[in-house]
Amino acid sequence: MMEKTNKKSIFENPLFSTKVKSANVKPPELLIGYFLGPFGALLASGIFTNFLNRYWTDVLFANYRVETVVDGETVMQLPAGSPIATFLSLLPLISTILIVAGNLLVGQLIERTKTRAGKARPWMLLSSLLLAIGCIVLFIAPMGNGTDTPVLTMVLTAIAYNVYYAIAYPMYNTANSTLVPVSTRNSSQRGLIASFTNFAHLGVMGAGGMVFPAIVSLFLGGWDNPNFTGWTVTFIVIGIVSFLFVVLQYYFTRERVTEESFHLENQDAPKKSISIGMQFKGVGTDAFWWIIIIFYLIFQFSGSLKNMSCNYFTVAQYGKDFGNYANTIINVLGAVPMAIAMAFIWPLSRKYGKRLVVMVGLLIGAVGGIIAGIWADVFPVVCVGVALKSFGSSPACYMILAMISDVLDHIEAKHGYRCDGLTMSIYSSIMAATTPLAQAFFNLITNAGANATMVTVCYIWIETGVYITCAVLMLFFIVEKYLKSDRVQILERQKAEALAAGIEWVEPEVRLRREQEEAERLSEEARKMELKARCEKKGLSYEEEEAKYQAKMEEKRRAAEAKKAAKAAKSNKKEGE
Repeated sequence: MMEKTNKKSIFENPLFSTKVKSANVKPPELLIGYFLGPFGALLASGIFTNFLNRYWTDVLFANYRVETVVDGETVMQLPAGSPIATFLSLLPLISTILIVAGNLLVGQLIERTKTRAGKARPWMLLSSLLLAIGCIVLFIAPMGNGTDTPVLTMVLTAIAYNVYYAIAYPMYNTANSTLVPVSTRNSSQRGLIASFTNFAHLGVMGAGGMVFPAIVSLFLGGWDNPNFTGWTVTFIVIGIVSFLFVVLQYYFTRERVTEESFHLENQDAPKKSISIGMQFKGVGTDAFWWIIIIFYLIFQFSGSLKNMSCNYFTVAQYGKDFGNYANTIINVLGAVPMAIAMAFIWPLSRKYGKRLVVMVGLLIGAVGGIIAGIWADVFPVVCVGVALKSFGSSPACYMILAMISDVLDHIEAKHGYRCDGLTMSIYSSIMAATTPLAQAFFNLITNAGANATMVTVCYIWIETGVYITCAVLMLFFIVEKYLKSDRVQILERQKAEALAAGIEWVEPEVRLRREQEEAERLSEEARKMELKARCEKKGLSYEEEEAKYQAKMEEKRRAAEAKKAAKAAKSNKKEGE
């Protein structure tokens, strides 16, 4: 993957060139590169977080359940202390070691990769195939026969689980997370990118929590009479979707910050490599880095615990018949406020700062959690509490990557090098590892969902306490006030390095603008050639057709200027009032 001095990388081939030519982040890049791409890539993960544990207990190992009386009601569940129950508790816990190792390895591979496509995007492209394979292999393990311990099934499940979570997922998610800080230096645009990226993450969680239960009921036989073949076919389709959307994301993203260092390098000189020791020193000595990593760790763990315990909570509180419907309703009420919040979180963050908006939101979410927890057996009140809780958590969900990106710029200003790969591998490790840790924790303290009281603690109270803790952490997260001075320091260092190496210094914004202008010039030339060819083929006058085109473009320009002038007049009028 790494680009050599005397050997061309495959990413020199125009076939692998990005479709993004603009110096600024524009709608196609936002929508495809940072929403549709991640949504398709992480769709399987969103379903796994909500229902993989349920698939294991109620589908794959369903034949090993026994009748148990819980609160006077007879239910089918795995016996406590059985080999399978122990396996389901230990698998995610032990796999966490491999997951973290996989993420850290990918982070270092990214940090040492230098290609025309950037350092993260090449690994994203490779992950497209691995994600599809990992998604599919999780659902081809054979069901046991119900008469003995299904050793083969457990072995294949363990292998498949780690193919997805320790190899495929780290490769994609670390690369995907790294794209946010290296996409642009513009803090405002980066905040918008982070919002779209995290909206995609929340979208797949919503799809897993709201849409997939209907698919289970309508097409997969439900939980009482599951269709194992249906599950396999479903995830073959989802695996193919993952592959296609990751490839699409690759072509509609660009690493503008990575390109800064690429243009400054002397191609005849060996590439500089920042050791992992230097990276750890860079992040480990920065207080803001520790604050945001601890923030994300406890926030993500409590969220994973909430998501996977939701179905168990609704069934335990409201009965089996209504519980599945209640699960869908609660997930809808959790998703809708977050979708609505996206419309104004970015503008509010630009005006008041990310830190303040996140902190206030978390306190609102904590109030919602307290309401839902006190009246956990009253469904309408729980719905109100969950909606408020989700609304309050929205700023943290949308802005976390933007806040991490600000920290990475601050570290670069202090030390002269970036720590994107290491930081995003840790970020991705947390994202991946908190799901299996939550599974192991949940299965351990609730006896695989049998203890209704502890299920409520997992679903409501742990996350509520975390919100309060995270709000306190935000009091000390003041990195935003350093952003302007950090940018000046970074530019001065880049200029000094360029001049010392005898390379012409061009500010990144100017270089990107020149590249955009050149791309637009080439595009215009291609358009004229295509028009000439069409006119020759159809016997039309090229001059007349070109005049029509230019008149149409002039009309569009005038309309845009009129709209801009009207907007400015309206703004001036408001200021005058």
